[in-house]
Amino acid sequence: MELETMTALELAEKIKQRQISVQDGVKSVFDQIEKKDGKVHAYLETYKKEAYARAKEVEKGIEDGTYAGPLAGVPVAVKDNICVKGKKTTCASKILENFVPQYNAEVIDRLEKAGMIIIGKTNMDEFAMGSTTETSAYGVTRNPWNLEHVPGGSSGGSCAAVAAGETYLALGSDTGGSIRQPSSFCGVTGIKPTYGTVSRYGLVAYASSLDQIGPVGKNVADCTALLEVIAGHDPKDATSLQRTDLDFSRSLEDRKLLGMKFGIPKEFLAKGLDPEVKDAFMNTLKVLTEQGAIVEFFSVETMEYMIPAYYIIASAEASSNLERFDGVKYGYRAAEYEGLHDMYKKTRTEAFGEEVKRRIMLGSFVLSSGYYDAYYLKALKTKALIKQEFDRAFEKYDVILAPAAPYTAPKIGESLKDPLAMYLGDIYTVAVNLCGLPGITVPCGMDKAGMPIGIQMIGNCFGEHKILRAASAYEAERGAFPVPEKGGQEA
Repeated sequence: MELETMTALELAEKIKQRQISVQDGVKSVFDQIEKKDGKVHAYLETYKKEAYARAKEVEKGIEDGTYAGPLAGVPVAVKDNICVKGKKTTCASKILENFVPQYNAEVIDRLEKAGMIIIGKTNMDEFAMGSTTETSAYGVTRNPWNLEHVPGGSSGGSCAAVAAGETYLALGSDTGGSIRQPSSFCGVTGIKPTYGTVSRYGLVAYASSLDQIGPVGKNVADCTALLEVIAGHDPKDATSLQRTDLDFSRSLEDRKLLGMKFGIPKEFLAKGLDPEVKDAFMNTLKVLTEQGAIVEFFSVETMEYMIPAYYIIASAEASSNLERFDGVKYGYRAAEYEGLHDMYKKTRTEAFGEEVKRRIMLGSFVLSSGYYDAYYLKALKTKALIKQEFDRAFEKYDVILAPAAPYTAPKIGESLKDPLAMYLGDIYTVAVNLCGLPGITVPCGMDKAGMPIGIQMIGNCFGEHKILRAASAYEAERGAFPVPEKGGQEA
């Protein structure tokens, strides 16, 4: 078995059994990066020298028992909005082009404690605002399945890197679907955990009430193992939860769906859903019922309000969070200006991209005097109604099923022509963030053009165990999902 085709857990097991070295795993990743990333552009920066030095250290640690976890020795990539001490963290924005944090995010410390090796930082939509990884100030990331298509976003670099074999695992962040949608477009698995399960300390904030860090991997077991590494209470994050049920891998032992109840919102299958995505979705339902699951349709009346509520709340929080990037303390500063006010204006005009400016303006508008009640407060009330509707659904169902996206990965350049249409592409993912729920995307098919399609499984708060069990059972029935044949070598 070639190293790059192994899962993260298979690689770790081989290392543990001394059949291969930690260095071999690191080398296989850098070989793939060298071969493919010139075209895919999943990474903004790689840490080759440091990774090899770390591999030697981890090798010793595995031998003496310091690193005994299931992912010891496994390479991992990190989205560029997560701080790594002494390494640039740009959020794919010009305004942070030279920002080097002096501390690690909590998740980075946890990766290192688990004996994992950080390979580099992955590309993303600027400040995680986008669904295609085209808004990055440092170039577009391409989908390894077809280089003319986007990988999705905002964690497009992380998902493309896993799909192309340029890493075994990756961390992304999910504010409105930013792990689940690109996982669907790239044919990989991604988890957005319950809000507060993973520390946000060291994650550059976009919308603080919605952001959550999560894992991306080749299959459910790999993602589950990484989630166990990064989950847990952190006193440095005021929104971090004290949970005692973090042994997620236990869920994978029971792959039986007999008697599990799945609910499908009827509105999710209405207009706007690509017929090929719908067919793959319906085929998945058939697989689940054949495994003994009970599948029912139900109505979600708040569906039409999800996108407006999400974009009002997310933009309001973004405008507030991004006030700190003003050219004074760190980051980019305009070269020429007259006075302080002009410096602020020129710095932010020059250094923020179009999409970021659009959301700051929208957020500032809905928070402004006279519009606060009409928009922002109304959006918060709507959010509460959406949560109530999902609460009622979970009284009846174990898992809610939805497509991960209404279509497969569009061609590069198509989405940015119409920002509103791009926003509407998040229709199946934003409710999970508004309600703080956990969700997982697993590949469930391909369209005629050979682009992957993903299905989303949503759980109630703290319901990771149920969605992991369901995803694992479905995955076992589906069998191994293919990888990009050309690996991004040709479009």
